[in-house]
Amino acid sequence: MRAKPEELAAVPLFESLSIDELRAVASLTDVADQPAGTILVAEDEPGHALLVLLDGTASVTADEKQLGTLGPGDFFGEIALLGDGRRTATVRAESPVRVLTMGGSDFRVFERDMPEASARLRVSARERSQRPV
Repeated sequence: MRAKPEELAAVPLFESLSIDELRAVASLTDVADQPAGTILVAEDEPGHALLVLLDGTASVTADEKQLGTLGPGDFFGEIALLGDGRRTATVRAESPVRVLTMGGSDFRVFERDMPEASARLRVSARERSQRPV
C-alpha cells in the first residue's frame, strides 16, 4: 500500500515539501502495519531502506542498551543508507505500528529531487552516529 500525500505532510522530515513533491514521495514508498514486538530493523544487519513511523511507538537499542523511543513522524534507517550499509541499532515495535518504507534506489531519487529534506536527514544521521552508545 502506498502512503497518502496528506499523511506525509504531517511528517516533520517532509513538512517543507510541496503537494507535488509529497505525491512524488508517496510514489516512492510503501506502508505496512506491524504488530507489537516486531523487530523493524536489527543492529548490524544490512540496511536497504529508510523507515518512518506513521503510527505507534518503537524502542531503539544498541549493544543491548536502551537509546530511546520513537513515535509518529520519527524516521530511522538513514545511517545505513548514508554510511556503510549496516544498521547501527535495533528498532522494535512497542505497540502496533504503521511504518512507511522507502527502498534504497527510491531513497536516491528522494535525495536528488528533494535536496532540502535530504539535507535535514543527513544532519540527523550525522548527529545520531556521533551519540555515545
